[in-house]
Amino acid sequence: MSSKVVLEGGFAVVHLVGEIDLSRSPGVRKTILEQLALGQHTCVNLAAVSYIDSSGIASLIEGLQAAKRGGLQFFLIAVSEPVMSVLMLARLDKVFSIHAALPPHA
Repeated sequence: MSSKVVLEGGFAVVHLVGEIDLSRSPGVRKTILEQLALGQHTCVNLAAVSYIDSSGIASLIEGLQAAKRGGLQFFLIAVSEPVMSVLMLARLDKVFSIHAALPPHA
């Protein structure tokens, strides 16, 4: 799993690549929470994520909660099919704001 953060349209866009499992989710969590701690509206690009387990989902939920506490926007973009399947199974597709791409008004 690799990640990079790009500032775009007033958002910190966290691009994640590969598998997000128990050994990799702490890095995801750290990256997301760092951006939110800086006061950045944040979105997570999941287009290149081939697998995510419950620890990875927990990292995304923690980011959402931190954003809400900080009055920041947080959403997911370009969610891959494997990740969307997990989100839908857990009914989290109704909890997260999910977009195909970074919205133009962002």
